[in-house]
Amino acid sequence: MEDAQEELQFVVDDVSNIIKEAIEVSIGGNAYQHNKVNQWTSNVVEACLGNLTKLQKAYKYIVTCTIMQKNGAGLHTASSCYWDNATDGSCTVRWENKTMYCIVSVFGLAL
Repeated sequence: MEDAQEELQFVVDDVSNIIKEAIEVSIGGNAYQHNKVNQWTSNVVEACLGNLTKLQKAYKYIVTCTIMQKNGAGLHTASSCYWDNATDGSCTVRWENKTMYCIVSVFGLAL
């Protein structure tokens, strides 16, 4: 019964691990380069979506990725969702290295 319950839930720990792996593989130890940001964001989003679909859960996913150079500027974000708290969920990971920040959010909506 517990497996069936988990099948219907958005498991934040699993999604967080998928996001972290996607960032490490796509950006890893690179220094910020403006001309590579579009490719990095696409790679992170596609890697997340690919691995989320491998979970084979009845969900629709929304993935966003923001990459920002570390230069002292501020960044504030917010999101709000109207959904079923029993099945739907979200996970945001903030990753950084010496030259940039990467913020990835995943929203999972049960079908």
